[in-house]
Amino acid sequence: MKKVQSICRALQQLRKRGEIMADANIPYSLNSKHVAEATRSLLHERGVTLAEIAELVMILQKKYYPNLTMEECLENVDAVLSKREVQNAVLTGIQLDKLAEEGNLLSPLQEMLANDEGLYGVDEILAFSIVNVYGSIGFTNYGYIDKLKPGVLERLNDKSSGVINTFLDDIVGAVAAAASSRIAHRKQADLEIEVTGTTEEDKNL
Repeated sequence: MKKVQSICRALQQLRKRGEIMADANIPYSLNSKHVAEATRSLLHERGVTLAEIAELVMILQKKYYPNLTMEECLENVDAVLSKREVQNAVLTGIQLDKLAEEGNLLSPLQEMLANDEGLYGVDEILAFSIVNVYGSIGFTNYGYIDKLKPGVLERLNDKSSGVINTFLDDIVGAVAAAASSRIAHRKQADLEIEVTGTTEEDKNL
């Protein structure tokens, strides 16, 4: 039994690396764990840590919640990254950045991404799919952090490095904005429970 399990694991690893093709007769089945792990792995590969995103959250929310801790910020960033919609956006955006960096996109898209073309707004549209996860308040947070570009966003926007982060800078800002919105909703729920004993806010978001 252990030998069979070992062989199955080895085959899965080979399929992940593309060294063997999956059986065409087997229906596709999404591996949620693999998607979540790939999301975090790509962020790490591109030099972005969850702590750096949490620092952006702190910038956005410290004024409203003076007692907010970095631990809370990290917890909310982690919650945002657990959402499938967010994972899809992260995987898509980073893959496009990498393809552009390798010069593997067709013209004129290759040049647009390589130069972060001002009239190309698809990167921001993808970011909006993340921001919208926690409601319209996220758009205000996103607009502010995108204009200010503090911390990790300043580094990701540095064009002199030769690294293409056309999608990634917007994605990181959007994750921070969504985490900030989540904090605001949960803090409101806590306040309502404290005052009235009940709340209409969904604390399971």
